Amino acid sequence: MSGSKVYFTTMKATFQENLPNKLKRLMKTAGIGQIDFEGKYTAIKMHFGEPGNLAFLRPNYAAVMVDVVKELGGKPFLTDCNTLYVGGRKNALDHLESAYKNGFTPYTTGCQVLIADGLKGTDEELVPIDGEYVKEAKIGRAVMDADIFLTLNHFKGHEATGFGGALKNIGMGCGSRAGKMEMHSAGKPFVDQESCIGCGNCIRVCAHDAPSITDRKATIDHDKCVGCGRCIGVCPKDAVCAASDESNDILNRKIAEYSLAVIKDRPHFHVSLVIDVSPNCDCHAENDIPIVPDVGMFASFDPVALDRACADAVNRQPVIAGSQLDQMPHVHDDHFMDSAPTTNWKSCLEHAEKIGIGTQEYELIEI
Repeated sequence: MSGSKVYFTTMKATFQENLPNKLKRLMKTAGIGQIDFEGKYTAIKMHFGEPGNLAFLRPNYAAVMVDVVKELGGKPFLTDCNTLYVGGRKNALDHLESAYKNGFTPYTTGCQVLIADGLKGTDEELVPIDGEYVKEAKIGRAVMDADIFLTLNHFKGHEATGFGGALKNIGMGCGSRAGKMEMHSAGKPFVDQESCIGCGNCIRVCAHDAPSITDRKATIDHDKCVGCGRCIGVCPKDAVCAASDESNDILNRKIAEYSLAVIKDRPHFHVSLVIDVSPNCDCHAENDIPIVPDVGMFASFDPVALDRACADAVNRQPVIAGSQLDQMPHVHDDHFMDSAPTTNWKSCLEHAEKIGIGTQEYELIEI
């Protein structure tokens, strides 16, 4: 496979062109107009930021992508799926409230926000892919209902996957609650006995009679459990927990397979902003100082090439004094592996390339 084109521009602005206008020019130069948007529902997948985190992308950038889609005749909406962990985005109501508080409203971005996997993270579509690790991906229904799929990615570090970029935003981000559990876990959910109040919600929602209550405490029979994750969503005390015991390399490969389920057989286009490169995911309710200086904005039709170009660009940057990366031993000649030594970010890109999503070979075109 020949190299994919990745377009790049710095964060430098002028009196004649501000950053929103520069982002619009980047997208158009990268060829987004080649997609037929006329009358098409267009999902713009992004991360709205966990409450307390301030490293997430400003809604101003989302508004630019929305404007471009509308100019091309599309019907855009911003979307994300609920989280597996307990936090400000674990159900659609809390998720929307968090998005609004962080500035993602129809009035600031120009379009509606839809939580793709519904109120409790169970509104999913089963997408057959017959992968090495995943046979049937569980994707938020609104994502799969869209005609066109776009991503707006905050490229940053991640403690489990090395970094979070386009593939992480697609694969993990579009998974329903059960999908996220499948990626994160080799095992099945369990009950924190101290938090459980024996309400029975898990029993009522389970189609396989896996939960039972003894002495007002629930347990889950893993021989019966199929790992759908519905018990996690209905527990009022967040007592049902995902195993989160998958190895990081397999987690990365599952993310690649979920990404394939999302983007196959329909037009897709991706933008990554390498700014505020925090060491950990925007799912954290806090963010540390960036590990490297801001780099710029990247765009491509190929999410694999895009992630590789962003990773290479970050690895060329100096380390910011006082950052988490600055305080770690520098033994890998790789900023992400030095920041999170238990990760190997290349495993995701290698598997994505293997299954035909794209290529790590790229031509960087600066505008």
